[in-house]
Amino acid sequence: MEPVKAYIGLGSNLGDRAGTLLQATERLQRLAIGPMRVSGVYETQPVGYVEQPDFLNLVVELPVVLPPLELLSRLQRIEADFGRVRDIRFGPRTLDLDILLYGDAYVCFSMLQVPHPRLWERAFALVPLAELVPSRRALGGGTISRRAERLRQEGGVRRVGDLRQAAARVSQAEMPHPG
Repeated sequence: MEPVKAYIGLGSNLGDRAGTLLQATERLQRLAIGPMRVSGVYETQPVGYVEQPDFLNLVVELPVVLPPLELLSRLQRIEADFGRVRDIRFGPRTLDLDILLYGDAYVCFSMLQVPHPRLWERAFALVPLAELVPSRRALGGGTISRRAERLRQEGGVRRVGDLRQAAARVSQAEMPHPG
C-alpha cells in the first residue's frame, strides 16, 4: 500500500486535557511512517450537548500505510486506553480521535465516513486543519482556510499555542491547588 496522509482530529475536555493531547500525539507518532505535523491547540466550546467543559482540539497530519478501517480500529484502541466512554452522544470525553481526511479518498462504511461528515460545519476541526492544509478544497468550493475563517468569525474557538506550550500552561492551570 502507498503511504497516505491522514488528518486526525484530537479533542479532550475531561481531566488533564493538554496532557492527554500530548500523550495521544506521542501514541499517534508510533503509527506514522514518517514525520507527523501538528497544528496549534485551540480551546473550543462544545457542540451538540453543551452542558460540559470546553474542549482542547488540534489536528495532526499522520503519514500511514494503514487502510482506513485499520486506522480507525487503532484510533479507537488509543481512545479506550485513555478511558474514553461512549455514553452520551457529543458528550464529555477524555479523548476523541476522528479521521477527518484520508489522502484524497472518499470512504463510506457504516462505521466510518471520510471526509468526516460534519467537518465543514465544525470550527474545532476545520480551524486547526486549515493550519496544515490551507489551500485544500473544501466541500462546496473555496478552500479550507477560507471556510475555517468564516467559522472562526462565528466565535467559540481560541488558539492557545502550540502543543507543548499549551500542555505546560493549561495543565498547570488544571492541576488541583493545595489548601
